[in-house]
Amino acid sequence: MTAKISLVTGANGHLGNTLVRALLAHGHVVRAGVRRLDDERPFEGVPCERVPLELMDAASLCRALAGVDVLYQVAAVFRHWAPDPERDIVQTNVDGTRLVLQAAAAAGVRKVVYVSSVAAVGHDGTPLGESRWNDETGNAYYRSKIESERAAWETAQRLGLPLVTVLPGALVGPYAHRLTDTMKFLQTVRQGKLPLDPDFHFNFVDVRDVAEAMIAAAERGRPGERYILANRCSASLADMLQVLGGRRPPARAPRGLLMALAGMQEAMARLTGRAPELLRSQVRLFHGVRQEYDTAKATRELGYAPRPPAEALAAGFAWLASA
Repeated sequence: MTAKISLVTGANGHLGNTLVRALLAHGHVVRAGVRRLDDERPFEGVPCERVPLELMDAASLCRALAGVDVLYQVAAVFRHWAPDPERDIVQTNVDGTRLVLQAAAAAGVRKVVYVSSVAAVGHDGTPLGESRWNDETGNAYYRSKIESERAAWETAQRLGLPLVTVLPGALVGPYAHRLTDTMKFLQTVRQGKLPLDPDFHFNFVDVRDVAEAMIAAAERGRPGERYILANRCSASLADMLQVLGGRRPPARAPRGLLMALAGMQEAMARLTGRAPELLRSQVRLFHGVRQEYDTAKATRELGYAPRPPAEALAAGFAWLASA
């Protein structure tokens, strides 16, 4: 009898690589889709098949999906700025979503677990649930996640593809072989390089807990449903520094100052092509707003039980210290 194959796209990324390891620990046969086969470090000691996969290349998708039982669609552009954000972030994520789900339907995949983000739900300081859709358009990454998940649902419905979406918070923890924007922010905090407190409150979640919930979503998640995979409460800079031993936070920056600093960085980015560390859209999204979510549905249906934010952050800081 031929073993059932689980395909993980973006398998050399933070969540993708953690998911590959979790699937193997559960005894699954895993095919890891990556853009570059020469990126070997994330797979040292990891007994999985690696295949070249490019979301915008239909032929590579067809080859990678041959014989696949469950598709874990993890790969996506995760950055808030690009020289051409509409082309390089929004359209890349939306078009890639449509193409990979079309290929999955053609391959007869039994189920798809699609990684969206709490960005597609938004945040307003109250515990939001899966029925909420964000209407943010000012930040390219947020817009890409909203439009990509909507494209996923439209494609799945049109093609009769059994689809579950998961919406993680800010992922921290081990196996970040290339630092995401979230892990870069943790590194800045760990190294004491944040000159001001931006008064941002992120909803941190351990990447391993999200990976386990994704496996549960493939096994018993209901097709047609969304599942928020975050913590109920967000964490401030002071909370992060408490995890690091109670360091004193820097002075809190007023919104106007942050907007001015972000504007200057964006202007410089247009000249140099180098990504700014802060965007005005980020200030509008995050300043003074807590990210709170209702995770009862994932707990009830998937057995989701995330580590508390402080424990998740401690794991993230420990990984950075050992890297």
